Amino acid sequence: MALNPIELNDGRKVIRVIPSIAFGTGSALYGQDVVEYVVQAIHAGFSHIDTAQAYKNESSTGVALKETGIARNDIWITTKFHFLRVGATNVRDDLVQSLNKMGLEYVDLYLIHTPPPDIPKIWSEMEMTLKEGLTKSIGVSNFNVEQLELLMINAKITPAVNQIRFNPYQLREMLPVLLYCKKHGIVIEAYGPLGFITKAPNGPVDAPVEKAADRLKATPAQVLLLWIRQKGCVIVTTSSKTKRLEECMGVAELGPLTDEEMQAIDDAGLKGAPRSVMWSIGQVMMTFASVGLTYSTFTRKYGNGLFADALAIFTWIFMLFALVRTVLLTISIEPAL
Repeated sequence: MALNPIELNDGRKVIRVIPSIAFGTGSALYGQDVVEYVVQAIHAGFSHIDTAQAYKNESSTGVALKETGIARNDIWITTKFHFLRVGATNVRDDLVQSLNKMGLEYVDLYLIHTPPPDIPKIWSEMEMTLKEGLTKSIGVSNFNVEQLELLMINAKITPAVNQIRFNPYQLREMLPVLLYCKKHGIVIEAYGPLGFITKAPNGPVDAPVEKAADRLKATPAQVLLLWIRQKGCVIVTTSSKTKRLEECMGVAELGPLTDEEMQAIDDAGLKGAPRSVMWSIGQVMMTFASVGLTYSTFTRKYGNGLFADALAIFTWIFMLFALVRTVLLTISIEPAL
């Protein structure tokens, strides 16, 4: 299945397209010098590099871009604003810092890395970076339906992208987000597509994936990436090994999954994967944090300020736990491919 680029909803006269597979510099590469890995990825055929201010490797990403000598028009660069990052200032200034670190005049896509307390305000600042030409497109990451709805109330520009953790075992959880984004023309980027499957084998998804892999003469990982792509999503993956990168790019040489194979993987994913106690607790905490922060924003704007302050403190505590949970999941679930 050809890894054709995906059209974005920018509303421009000239339609912009985003490469449908990206090399991510987060996960196992967090905080590392990624020069070798980014160069390796570009040589393997990746034309989309997904980085972030919070990953602490934008500078080495920029060095890698220079080392490859790749033309700016031939590479897509995504970075992300994170309001909780140490040293964070504001949306615009942080993007300027990112551009300076990478030696770029603009990025192709700038995302809000995680939902902030004041979503409308931050999104308005994101819109200004687009108007100023510091980025070509803007979007969000890890937003649920309620947070997207809040953003859209006063938005002048619809997010081009929502980057979420997505694999067959999260189909039920993410289905409302997928449907909302489809309705509004928001492209889904899927990170962590192999995480649960590689770290939690012998689940219900294994059988239909292996059956499809046998038919296509492909690897199970390639089948899962095909499944992501045929859902209309951009694949965001990573690896420190050339062989793995070539395996990912090899998806372009495979035929598509049949409707029956797609449905079989869907049905298996809906059954769910075995989840640890830490995961279950983490999901509850993340839900509290997301709902609480959204509600406190509404309350601060329209209701009692003291109540909003108390609620904000309460939800910040849950957010801290949620951040710990995210780190633990990155270490224990994301594959170090």
